[in-house]
Amino acid sequence: MAKGYWASVYPAISDPERLTAYEKLAGPAVRAGGGRLLSRGGRVVAHEAGITQRVVLIEFDSFEQAVAAYESEAYQKALVALPDGFERDLRIIEGID
Repeated sequence: MAKGYWASVYPAISDPERLTAYEKLAGPAVRAGGGRLLSRGGRVVAHEAGITQRVVLIEFDSFEQAVAAYESEAYQKALVALPDGFERDLRIIEGID
């Protein structure tokens, strides 16, 4: 079975400190949904669009598990805590078997 991934890029972060409330809710929600954090805000070499802001990569045992974790009540509560002024592009993608 192919794994599932959340790939998030934050093109604009006006105040990184304001992510704290979201992170306190999102981390446990992702882990409860079976997610494993692979990368968060580390070094980035950007090509093409040149976006070097925060990048997050989370792995799940399956694509279906990744979708279910995003749709979970716990993660939806975390999304409400994501502050205004943040741009984010989150994709749920299926890995290669």
